Amino acid sequence: MSPNWIGFFIGLFGSVHCIGMCGPLAFAIPTFHTRWWLIVADKLLYNIGRVITYSFLGLLIGFIGKQLWLLGLQQGVSILTGILIIIAAITRLLKVRVANNKALSVLVTPINKLLNYALRHKAGHFIVGLLNGFLPCGFVYIALIGAVNTPSPLTAAQFMLFFGLGTFPLMLIATIGSGFVGPLVRRKINRAMPYLMICLGFWFVLRGMSLDIPYLSPAKQQSGVVICK
Repeated sequence: MSPNWIGFFIGLFGSVHCIGMCGPLAFAIPTFHTRWWLIVADKLLYNIGRVITYSFLGLLIGFIGKQLWLLGLQQGVSILTGILIIIAAITRLLKVRVANNKALSVLVTPINKLLNYALRHKAGHFIVGLLNGFLPCGFVYIALIGAVNTPSPLTAAQFMLFFGLGTFPLMLIATIGSGFVGPLVRRKINRAMPYLMICLGFWFVLRGMSLDIPYLSPAKQQSGVVICK
């Protein structure tokens, strides 16, 4: 399985979590149309805005990933990535609370102010979607960690694009249907999330170990470039 498809499935499974976190914001955006196809177009624009922001974030973090690849550190980063994801999954399983990060709140406050301004001034679904993509989200962070393991800014942007496309179907249906996924379904899928994260973490660890296993743990050339089989 290619890294892009890994990004897609992170988004697909994580979109259930996104409905609970970002859904209320999406539902709060006023729609001034009465025709159903215009309402659907608004929701499409909202989700397209999110995906564009995710791709942009991937492009930015891809410059970090590129330097790691040039330095030949991608294997260690991949292993570290896997370990961090596994630790995050275990903390969710054990229901360990992480202390509030003041630095994170400093970054979030301006985005929230921009979102409130956009909503008050009827900026439209696309602009709100663009801003929504910058809000902190655990699954976006996981996807960005995956993106940094790609060899270039372009491939990192592609990884995040696939992540965004993975979130697209469920978020679109939910925003149109005003949250058709009930809390019981969300709880059941959220309980499965840590196990999926553990599988993803082991995948990153195996890729970093370069065991010459096609697709799962490709070999590494002496030049530091991973051979994708």
